[in-house]
Formats: sequence, C-alpha cells, structure tokens
Amino acid sequence: MYADLRIRFTVDDGELSRLHAEAFGGDPVLIPWTTRLERHSRSWVGAFVGDRLVGFVHAVWDGGRHAFLLDTAVAPDLRRRRIATDMVEALVADLTRQGIEWLHVDYEPHLADFYRDICGFRDTGAGLLRLN
Repeated sequence: MYADLRIRFTVDDGELSRLHAEAFGGDPVLIPWTTRLERHSRSWVGAFVGDRLVGFVHAVWDGGRHAFLLDTAVAPDLRRRRIATDMVEALVADLTRQGIEWLHVDYEPHLADFYRDICGFRDTGAGLLRLN
C-alpha cells in the first residue's frame, strides 16, 4: 500500500477543499466538509502520505441499508498507484461492517473500467435529472 488509509478521520475542511479542487479542477472554495460528513455520510476514507491528504472518498446514506459513493479524489501527482482502489476497498469493508447492503455509484463513461472492472460494481441503468 502506497498511502496510509484512515477511516472516519478528523477532517480539516481547508485541506480537503484543496484536494477536491486539485482533483476535480477549479479554484479551491472552502467547503464545510466536517458538517456535511457528520450529517450525511455513513463513512469516509482519507489516504495520507506523511501528513499530506492525497486521497478521499465517502458514502452518503439513506438512514437504512443503502449508501452512495461520492467524491473519489486522488491528488493528480499520485494517481495510478492503487490509492483510489485501496480507498474504495476500505470504504466497502467499513460499510459492510456497519450493515450496509447496497452501495451505489454514478460515474462518467471513462471511469467504467475503474468502477466496474477494478472495484467490482455492476453496470446498472440510471436516470439523471438536472434541477436548475
């Protein structure tokens, strides 16, 4: 394993906001991650190299047995080193221990090999409605 994985770690909003912007593009905007995670997420995993947060993923949930994987992010300079795969595996294991039965994920077509072939998600038909 290249990075140290931490499950449900104490989040630094600024640090995670910077990683999110770096991974997905755009200017860093301070996001209240701590509040969001505590309110909506069942679990989250961070990947660290030393003290640097280099990866993140979390799962929001319905209060029952379904969760939804979101925000899989790895710092661009450390991609293709199994960090995302290891984080998703750790998240799945933690959710399983908590009694979650279904984990859903949406992804763009270019990520199908990662989610389907590497992480084991089944392709399913889904709909999307833009609300604004």
